[in-house]
Amino acid sequence: MALDYVISNFKITHVKLHEMTVEVVQKKIKTINIRVSPPDGNVKVTAPLSLPLEAIHSFVSSKLNWIEKHQRRLQTQDRELPKNYTNLESHDFQGDRHLLRIIEQNSPSRVELNPPYLDLYLRPNSPPEARKNILYGWYREQLKLMIPPLISHYEDLMGVTVHEFGVKKMRTRWGTCNPNAQRIWLNLELAKKPKTCLEYVVVHEMVHLLEPSHNQRFKQLMNDFLPTWRLDKEELNRLPITL
Repeated sequence: MALDYVISNFKITHVKLHEMTVEVVQKKIKTINIRVSPPDGNVKVTAPLSLPLEAIHSFVSSKLNWIEKHQRRLQTQDRELPKNYTNLESHDFQGDRHLLRIIEQNSPSRVELNPPYLDLYLRPNSPPEARKNILYGWYREQLKLMIPPLISHYEDLMGVTVHEFGVKKMRTRWGTCNPNAQRIWLNLELAKKPKTCLEYVVVHEMVHLLEPSHNQRFKQLMNDFLPTWRLDKEELNRLPITL
């Protein structure tokens, strides 16, 4: 066991367990949760500050089969190959594959969707990183158009209010929710996934405004508001992981 650091109301420890290194984050929460994160299957536990490490060790041991199952799934899941942002390279949007068409011109950069193409207009000799930034800027704009109608629809159904939402790159999660601030964040990579997957993540995070944990009540609320959520989750988990 290695205690990395302690700050006020926050403690991080790395524990060796069953040939795995488990990151244990203890903070001011009431429940213990475990997460197996893509792409490498790293295990992270969040637990109350008052919970002894022995109890956390027992909890993780009891979930060993569940952990190994999810790690095996991540190991066999397809990986999205690194992109070079060259002409006629394939790129996804809303679950469909498009060919990136590079159009060089001396005018402001932009992206236009013309299936089966994604037309990327940019200045001559723009490097790959600039091309990537322009395309991801467009992805961000598209998500910010798609998300508000979903939030508005489910606010009415759930009787909740989302005070703020944002889009950002996230390495290990599709979304997060801060129930106290009534704020949700969505992963920028969701622009590449089918609309049903985006809807599932939005609903998942909004249900956390009613139930912070992933207990039986949370699952029942998901059933009530999005009966297809398990199928949508499975589809999202089958799609390639972006490295």
